[in-house]
Amino acid sequence: MSSPIYILVSGADWRAAKAVGAYRGAADDARDGFLHLSTAEQVRESARKHRSGERDLWLVAVDPAALGSALRWEPASGGRRPGLFPHLYGPLPMSAVLSEVSLPLDKDGLHVFPSEVP
Repeated sequence: MSSPIYILVSGADWRAAKAVGAYRGAADDARDGFLHLSTAEQVRESARKHRSGERDLWLVAVDPAALGSALRWEPASGGRRPGLFPHLYGPLPMSAVLSEVSLPLDKDGLHVFPSEVP
């Protein structure tokens, strides 16, 4: 298996996705036409930049091999950040989920990640 990739999901959206068997994305995903995922090296910055202070945020680890051709590695929208990012063109099936963990906030409103995420 290749290294996991990650998606940040609000608690309400994650609970709804689990009830129906797939995550279809948030408003930003719908606007852009794909689900925004991150590598282990990218996910902390994504949380800081886009989700700082958000309570009830979940970090979902995903097996990229389980996503098939719906997963594409592309530059960030508008080229704002260097490197390639994993984008999923379609819903995230629960069968591709490796783990899920709630991300608490520290005193500065930043998310506390598990030690296995660099």
